[in-house]
Amino acid sequence: MPTNNTVWLNGTFDVLHSGHIKLFRYARMLAGPTGKVMVGLDTDERIRLAKGPSRPINSLFDRMFFLSSIKYIDDIVSFSTEWELETLRYMNKPKFMVIGDDYRDKKIIGAEHIEEIIFITRDDKSTSNIVNR
Repeated sequence: MPTNNTVWLNGTFDVLHSGHIKLFRYARMLAGPTGKVMVGLDTDERIRLAKGPSRPINSLFDRMFFLSSIKYIDDIVSFSTEWELETLRYMNKPKFMVIGDDYRDKKIIGAEHIEEIIFITRDDKSTSNIVNR
């Protein structure tokens, strides 16, 4: 049974940058010493469908390896469909979800399984900006 202080984040996390680390550190603070920080990762196929054939830069295996090396993260899972994402959120019943404020007016898959959604303002760093440079 998941702890009540599970914090959920998800994304591609294709090219890690300082904005991601700040996000994970914030999630760890929310989870507290007995909570859990879970990261959901889009599969390579899902990223290609959303962002084009040149993405992701790093494979799912590599992205999971990189994230597993970050001390703020407790668990990493991958998903390839909206149904899988919703099922993961249902099964883990996170207390919090941390997500960029650009999703404030968008549908959040599985939101009904999360106690509180926390929107954060993104800084000027983004994987897309890094890749486009």
